[in-house]
Amino acid sequence: MGRRKEAVKPSKPDLSRKIMLRAGEAAQLLGVHVNTVRRWSDKGILRAYYIGSRGDRRFRRMELESFLRQRRRT
Repeated sequence: MGRRKEAVKPSKPDLSRKIMLRAGEAAQLLGVHVNTVRRWSDKGILRAYYIGSRGDRRFRRMELESFLRQRRRT
């Protein structure tokens, strides 16, 4: 019988090297649920950049880091 291959979990991307993040990556960086990121984007709390024909959101890592610093001060 043949050997079963074990599933390999993909490693999490190194967010420190990425300029633009997807909503899930932004949520990971901010420590919140992805729906919170989407809601904050809809309310204008976070600035999102819409790309592609589907209008996928992207967030600038530097802006998110700035948001985190401001949030920690309050």
